[in-house]
Amino acid sequence: MIHYQLRCGQAHGFDGWFKDSTSFEKQAKRGLIECPECGGTDVERALMAPALGRRDVAAPAPVEAAAEPSVPAAVAAPEKVGRLPAQMLAALQRMRAEVEKNCDYVGPEFADQARAMHRGETEAKPIYGETTEEQAESLADEGIAVAKIPWVPRADG
Repeated sequence: MIHYQLRCGQAHGFDGWFKDSTSFEKQAKRGLIECPECGGTDVERALMAPALGRRDVAAPAPVEAAAEPSVPAAVAAPEKVGRLPAQMLAALQRMRAEVEKNCDYVGPEFADQARAMHRGETEAKPIYGETTEEQAESLADEGIAVAKIPWVPRADG
């Protein structure tokens, strides 16, 4: 995964995670990357400071990981949502609608289902559900990448 600082045509800055630079380029060219503040799709990479490691500091644990091809779904743990800008809330509601439309809900069985798909024991399919932090860490330790997304209320109430 590659992390980019992005900027829209209105100079709003935001983050993006992509499989590789080619993935970013393809998505940007097709207008699939949207500014969370204004909704603009004229997006480019912004100048970033390099991430330099220090020997005297332990490496931080990864915060999030995106779903890999063998597990093409996101871990969606319900979370409390504070005040979000309207555009951000709308984008997250659209994401939720897409996840619900295109993925199977497996509830608290997410970790077991993801593991079975990763091992080839069951057919790979898009899923979403809940995990504990410990289950998510265990999946990551096994090389099973998943993504945690904020689960906002549906747009239709």
